[in-house]
Amino acid sequence: MHTSITVGQVLRSKGQEFWYVAPSMTAYEALEIMADKNVGALLVVEGGKLMGIFSERDYARKVILKGKSSKSTEVRELMTSPPICIEPEKSIHECMVLMTKNHIRHVPVKDLRGLIGVVSIGDIVNSIISDQEATIEELESYITVGY
Repeated sequence: MHTSITVGQVLRSKGQEFWYVAPSMTAYEALEIMADKNVGALLVVEGGKLMGIFSERDYARKVILKGKSSKSTEVRELMTSPPICIEPEKSIHECMVLMTKNHIRHVPVKDLRGLIGVVSIGDIVNSIISDQEATIEELESYITVGY
């Protein structure tokens, strides 16, 4: 069942590619990248170190609602820092609990070597759906062969 699927397995199936920006980039530039890559959040990396995460929610709440300019406000002023991370060996159930408890949709994945990717709530949901479909197919096959 889906509780045994790990965050690392989800990363391997979706691909470990992720997008990041420097903390000195403007919110506008970061939003352009998010639109171009069709993602809801970007990691904020400086000197190879994960500094934070910048999401659409950060933009809406910290730029628009506070009357700031997206063309002059740097990502460092808006990012969520420190970011809430998860290890690849954690289950997707643990990841969902982490996301729900912290009201977040994107979680950087780190192992002992450092940052290895990002999972979104969509990645987790897709993994659960795929697992359930496989379980249904196995059960249907078992029932068909059994009779």
